[in-house]
Amino acid sequence: MFISNAYAQGAAAAGDGGMGGLVMLIPYALIFVVFYFLLIRPQQQARKRHTDMVAALKKGDVVVTSGGLIGKVKSVADDELRVELSPNVEVRVIRSAIGEVRSKTDPAPANDSAAS
Repeated sequence: MFISNAYAQGAAAAGDGGMGGLVMLIPYALIFVVFYFLLIRPQQQARKRHTDMVAALKKGDVVVTSGGLIGKVKSVADDELRVELSPNVEVRVIRSAIGEVRSKTDPAPANDSAAS
């Protein structure tokens, strides 16, 4: 007499047609897009620039290692460099440990203009 009947309202929720699940995924997709353009893509571009820089190293370039040592490249091997830190002081450095190229050497001029 004092207790009223409680009926489930599941029939009204079933009328969505499944659209509620798709609407719930839209914020996650937007978050992923923002993360991609603000975090993932710039990191990939920086990694590619570093890889290209390391691949283009040649004898005579002044480089800074990731440890902060500044020196001049004396020889280049497959994945190893010989860097001169001061006169008569050379160290072997892995290519990936190069953090920055301070100055690049100019390529040697061709002998075409000297022929005349």
